[in-house]
Amino acid sequence: MRDVAALAGVSLKTVSRVVNREDGVSPELMARVSRAADQLDYRPNLTASNLRRADRRTGTIGLLVEDVANEFFSAIHRGIEEVARERGVAVIAASLDRDPALERDLVAAFASRRVDGLVLAPTAPEQGYLTNELRSGWPMVCIDRRPRGVEIDSVVTDNREAAAAGVEHLIEQGHRRIGFIGGQAMLSTEQARFAGYVDAMARAGVVVRPEWVHHGAANSEEAKAAALTLLDQDPAPSAIFSGQNLITMGTVRALRERGLARRVALVGFDDFVLADLLEPAITVVAQDARAIGHLAAELLFQRVDGVDEPMRTHVVPSHLVLRGSGEIPPE
Repeated sequence: MRDVAALAGVSLKTVSRVVNREDGVSPELMARVSRAADQLDYRPNLTASNLRRADRRTGTIGLLVEDVANEFFSAIHRGIEEVARERGVAVIAASLDRDPALERDLVAAFASRRVDGLVLAPTAPEQGYLTNELRSGWPMVCIDRRPRGVEIDSVVTDNREAAAAGVEHLIEQGHRRIGFIGGQAMLSTEQARFAGYVDAMARAGVVVRPEWVHHGAANSEEAKAAALTLLDQDPAPSAIFSGQNLITMGTVRALRERGLARRVALVGFDDFVLADLLEPAITVVAQDARAIGHLAAELLFQRVDGVDEPMRTHVVPSHLVLRGSGEIPPE
């Protein structure tokens, strides 16, 4: 910093104020310091800077999701980044892999690294282990699933109502033999989406047949195997509701393998890349993942800035996207 100050012809304090984005520095001085920093290839020591800051902020926030490679969580990540970037804050993300022990370990790791706040998609059955962090005032927001055992701001989708709308759409096409393929039963999202399936079937007076219901598909390959099992039933479902984007992909593969892509209707929960280009294109219940990310980040930064209001759950609406697979009539 002394080298930058000397080259720019300003005081060390001025360089410090520019580096830390403090108010009260003229545009002309900011430009001189920036040119000198670029010329010297200067990079601020953020660790040292954070130790000296009165507010002890690190300019980072953490994001823990089920799988950063899943495009639903990637879109949430992007939404959070867009808000964080405006504040000059970096987002550090990691995958939980549906492992409750890993969730606890990664939360502890992010806390020890003093990130300014945390956005968490809970995997563990309950989040009581967060009590000490919350008592210390560490800001947190949960996404995708509500926390259990603690009060934390949450941003979720209307899972139960949205799933019911997808199944009701199949019923409106004339289907009564409707199968369900879902993920891990311990996840609240899975429970809510299955409840929506049951709600829609009950309202239509349609019996849920256990042999047409499968829980526990952890990836597209397991979903494909589950779908093949359903399709081999006698009678088999004339339509399938899949509870997550990876499950929908596996179901599509099963339908194609059996030559039934144009004969068995399909509605999936979550959109995915190229769903609109398949033949038939896939009808989905689409969540607004980017909006979830935006809202989660805004809520987190409000807490970081000291907003002290009651914790709330915010619901971001989803919508049904009709593309063809969900409009196939029963034979």
